[in-house]
Amino acid sequence: MSESLPGRGTAKQVLLRRATKLTFAALPRIPERSKRLLLGGRPVELDGNTLDSTLQMLLLAQRAAGQGGLVGDFRPDCGVESSRAQLRAQASLLSPPIRADVSEMSIPGPAGPIPARHYVPDGSGPAPTSALLVFFHGGGFVLGDLDTHDSLCRLICRDGGIQVLSVDYRLAPEHKAPAAADDAYAAYQWALQHAAGLGATRIVVGGDSAGGNLAAVVSQRAHTDGLPLPDLQLLLYPVTDFSSQTRSRTLFADGFFLTKRDIDWCFGHYLGGSDVSPEDPIVSPLLTEDLAGLPPALVFTAGFDPLRDEGNRYAAALREAGVLVDLREERSLIHGFGNFFPLAGGSATATTAMISALRAHLSHA
Repeated sequence: MSESLPGRGTAKQVLLRRATKLTFAALPRIPERSKRLLLGGRPVELDGNTLDSTLQMLLLAQRAAGQGGLVGDFRPDCGVESSRAQLRAQASLLSPPIRADVSEMSIPGPAGPIPARHYVPDGSGPAPTSALLVFFHGGGFVLGDLDTHDSLCRLICRDGGIQVLSVDYRLAPEHKAPAAADDAYAAYQWALQHAAGLGATRIVVGGDSAGGNLAAVVSQRAHTDGLPLPDLQLLLYPVTDFSSQTRSRTLFADGFFLTKRDIDWCFGHYLGGSDVSPEDPIVSPLLTEDLAGLPPALVFTAGFDPLRDEGNRYAAALREAGVLVDLREERSLIHGFGNFFPLAGGSATATTAMISALRAHLSHA
């Protein structure tokens, strides 16, 4: 079953797309004062944080359209493909024109070629650096692809002056843990071998959510295997502990884009039927016994994110192990804010700050 089949599901998806398109088009044009008025002067305040007004309006619009979270369809027979299609459709509505020289490619992987997309600054942004960011997209190890994160990669490339290699690693449930981690590690090894040919002298590993998890795992595996380490880890609201039941997972279990049901569904698809336990560092990098000697980390977490606490805990654990850590807590934002920068508001401000911090770290590396 898919989005192209006739019937009730198709009609719902058409309405959802229309509502989402109207919302995405309108939000960047509404002044902050008008947003507050439209919200009735009722900000969302929780755990000492106040939700960004743009995101508050986005969440209200999504709920009105029947979209409760990251996963759009939990049906066992077709929910994975339907949810993937919905995320791609949403991303297509958040695709501002951002210039970069882009080429499709593939790199060798443990189970065959891994599709990838290479972004090179085209001179429309600041002076290029000599860095290459190996980027792993989010999506709970089940959703997401090169297209869902194309705009974010373009923005990092253009505004950071950084080459980006976006990696389309294998997804669950077709490929169970640790397939995604194995692909990510293979991509990093390829980058080590080919960075000089691309004109890069420094390598960053990074990603958002599940991709942040993969970047952390890659850094740990490189350290264990004695490979040259990345110059920096860029961890955007990362998954760091599959086994944790943190306070933030309870506080933000529903209503803030990423829900408890989403997390359980994704983790179940990635781990279910595999030989990997939730406590294994290959999926839970926070549980690694020794974090000493890992590369510096730039970590961003969000105040209204179920994954907030484990991201903060990983930053603290790295720091306690003697790793240089720059933790930025974006207290007014939700999970996935890096993909919502085209809507303006706090997401755009935080994403700009992330790229600026990334560039600053590289300038001092």
